Amino acid sequence: MPNFTDLTGLASVASAIAACLLSFSGIARLTKSHWAMLLGAVFVLSLIPFGTMPLAAYVRGITGDLSITTLVLLWCALLKPWCSVPTGNNRFTLLILIAFAALTLYPMALGIGAYDPYRLGYGDPLFIAALLLLALLAWFWKFSMIALCVAFATLAWAVGWYESDNLWDYLLDPFVSIYALAVITIHTVKSLLQRGRSHQSQPLLPG
Repeated sequence: MPNFTDLTGLASVASAIAACLLSFSGIARLTKSHWAMLLGAVFVLSLIPFGTMPLAAYVRGITGDLSITTLVLLWCALLKPWCSVPTGNNRFTLLILIAFAALTLYPMALGIGAYDPYRLGYGDPLFIAALLLLALLAWFWKFSMIALCVAFATLAWAVGWYESDNLWDYLLDPFVSIYALAVITIHTVKSLLQRGRSHQSQPLLPG
């Protein structure tokens, strides 16, 4: 009998598999009911055992448990047609924060520098207080996605939702970090290209 951590871990991977369908351009032309049935079918199929384990279990064996931040982003994308979810600057600001945290955490955790911030995730009171202050400020400034990710991740860590005892594993994972860095890089390149085109299209002043 799978334990609670396994069930939620499999469900999170199944959500990621279903969310992969959103990358196909044709799905945007589906009606909401057809969209729901397709995503629901993929979610359920990924949890049905094929052979000894379901597809979600094979994927989870490679990826491990996804962070709470990843789940918030996934479900915001999955629920977008049916309810109002934070987008635009709200989501992009979260991605900037994820990229900054990843570029700070992972290199230093791998030994670059004398300090390892990963140790803070084992229950450092100042780290937890700083995260809760960040969540409150984000909510006050209406960056609701940041507030939700930090609050849900801290709550899940407090109740021991995953097997990991480190709060960083609830806040970040390599996949959401790579995704955030890729989105920011693409956005930056597009902005620079558009700025270059706008300068080229401006008429030269007569000398």
